[in-house]
Amino acid sequence: MKKNTSAKVAERSRSYSNGKLLLTGEYLVLDGAKSLAVPTKFGQDLIVSEIEEQQLVWASFTNTGECWFEATFDLSKLRLVFATFNSDKEGSAEFIGETLLDILKEAKTLNPDFLNTENGFLVKTNLTFPQNWGLGSSSTLINNIANWAKVDAFKLLWNSFKGSGYDIACAQNDSPIFYKIEKDLSAALKITPKVEQVEFNPSFKENLFFVYLNQKQDSKEGIAKFRESGIDFQNEIKRVSEISNEFLEAKSLKEFEKLIVEHEQIISSIIKLKPVKERLFPDYFGAIKSLGAWGGDFVLVTGNKKTSAYFKNKGFETILTYSEMIL
Repeated sequence: MKKNTSAKVAERSRSYSNGKLLLTGEYLVLDGAKSLAVPTKFGQDLIVSEIEEQQLVWASFTNTGECWFEATFDLSKLRLVFATFNSDKEGSAEFIGETLLDILKEAKTLNPDFLNTENGFLVKTNLTFPQNWGLGSSSTLINNIANWAKVDAFKLLWNSFKGSGYDIACAQNDSPIFYKIEKDLSAALKITPKVEQVEFNPSFKENLFFVYLNQKQDSKEGIAKFRESGIDFQNEIKRVSEISNEFLEAKSLKEFEKLIVEHEQIISSIIKLKPVKERLFPDYFGAIKSLGAWGGDFVLVTGNKKTSAYFKNKGFETILTYSEMIL
């Protein structure tokens, strides 16, 4: 940390948001499909302390306690003063700093009293999962900032970025949810999120695993490709919405696997990509379903005691059970 902050620091607020996984409705959730999403046991917190200088000093920490991003903002003009970025991946401190600044400015637009103080702030964020896992490092940050700024997190998301908002709903809920967006041309946002808490506790959950594909997928890129088609997918939306319900009602693993295969075929036909099992694991004995943007992050896998050995032999070391992953 830089040495320009006062030694007198008093914690003012603390916020924690859950990570997320989208089990059904990837891509189609953007057009109103009812989707099943689950909050994870992993997430991110944001701790705000007051300092005497009229600055916002920001520090972001990994799940191993390493500071990967630091920035200082001038609060009087709300501008980025300096930033450092510690990563072996592409990206710049200035870009991350300006992106963060955009979120803060939008929060202030939604609540003009936000950051309107004579003192300054020291903000620390702490992830409880590796950054590359794709469990919602951005959505948990936006939800935490919204809590701090006392603004609507969905509005903050949609005014700052693009996306369905299911990840914000997961950040705010401690149980599985049905998520759906409804369009209302008379409303200011024109989009209304509908969130319904549901019970998803399958009797066969010991046969469900989450495997990390060793690469973080850019959801914005995936959404852009989906939008390029410009096709009306009302029949697919209707069927995927039905599958979301059937996921909850499945009484056996075999029934659940059939739903996974059908869902994969529907999305494959829309985005013109082969299902992940067909591409990478054609000899695997269970069912495999992509979660979120296809091509990276975690996949949902059905299996048994042999599952872990199979994927590790293929070079995929991160395998979590349902109970290890889902809140």
